[in-house]
Amino acid sequence: MRVLIVLTYYRPHTSGLTIYAERLAGALAQRGHQVTILTSRYDPRLPGEERLEGVRVVRAPVLFRISKGVIMPTFGFLAWKLVREADVLSLHLPQFDAAGVALRGRLLHKPTVLTYHCDLRLPPGVFNRAVNQVVHLMNWLAGKFAHRIVAYTQDFADHSSYLQRFTEKLRVIPPPVTLPDAGPSGVAAFARMHNPAGNHPVIGMAARLAAEKGVGVLLEAFPRILERYPDARILFAGQYQHVLGEQAYAQQLDPLIRRYEQTGQWKFLGVLNPLQMAAFYPNLDVLVVPSLNSTESFGLVQVEAMLHGVPCVASDLPGVRQPVRLTGMGEIAPVGDAEGLATAVLQVLEHRAAYVRSKEEIAAMFAPEQTAAAYERLFAEIGAANVETCLRVNV
Repeated sequence: MRVLIVLTYYRPHTSGLTIYAERLAGALAQRGHQVTILTSRYDPRLPGEERLEGVRVVRAPVLFRISKGVIMPTFGFLAWKLVREADVLSLHLPQFDAAGVALRGRLLHKPTVLTYHCDLRLPPGVFNRAVNQVVHLMNWLAGKFAHRIVAYTQDFADHSSYLQRFTEKLRVIPPPVTLPDAGPSGVAAFARMHNPAGNHPVIGMAARLAAEKGVGVLLEAFPRILERYPDARILFAGQYQHVLGEQAYAQQLDPLIRRYEQTGQWKFLGVLNPLQMAAFYPNLDVLVVPSLNSTESFGLVQVEAMLHGVPCVASDLPGVRQPVRLTGMGEIAPVGDAEGLATAVLQVLEHRAAYVRSKEEIAAMFAPEQTAAAYERLFAEIGAANVETCLRVNV
């Protein structure tokens, strides 16, 4: 089967959406399918086309940006060409261009599945509000044209105003989660570099330094944690400099972060590759996901941490709370509540062993092969429905 996956940003860009698409593409390729990615050439230094781990990646040149979006004059031409070549389409929202690709799928009778990762909420401002409305319209059109729509969890779908419009098309497929094995030597090397003392509680966060990720809530909660564990420290993995649209937020947090950096209680690690992330998690006592709104719909990093025996504290948001609920590996904290976050973190730190589950138990829930197989069944379901429709029309 020839699978076309379409999304705005792909590797080396790092986000939950790109990681999901990369894992899905890799799992489908391993199952014998021909997989092509159509995405943006958001960095002109990237090649227009290349092959990454058995997956063909085609990047449309970017003329200019509008907020976090990109304008690609040749995208439509590439979409027509690649949709014609494909047997099935996998579109990933939020994405301004998805509506046009989904329409092409309808016109060319290609089974089209849309995966809704999260809501889009741009920073405040008149212009960004206008952009949000345009993207919402395009997302709605994409949903109308798509044959099926995938959500990570029923919990998120039940609380999503977007997904509630398309309940008859909705299917729930757990996300693909996997990481390489860093091995004992890799974990030890990471500890020597980033946590040499090794005898104090380590709180991890893996995200962009962005307002919706709740970094400020963790900073507010930290003094309460330090009252109980004065030698606790935070390791922050992810982009923290030049985050698109988040410069003002970073400046707001900078004085407090600098103070903790000077005392050795906060360390930025930057963007880590998968092998480095596999060494990062075992060096944590707890991972926090203090997200504030529906721009976060799950938090793949929670499952990654759990695969390495690390409990999590997650916000009580639809979808985001599901990994803890499903596995029992952690606590759920009130959204935006620093006191509640601190209480949950302290609870996990003080009773950590009670939250740990086996790696095999967690892996069985989120294996990429299972996700890929679920997409295969969904494509087959659409294909069968299309054939039945054609037969009824002909009769």
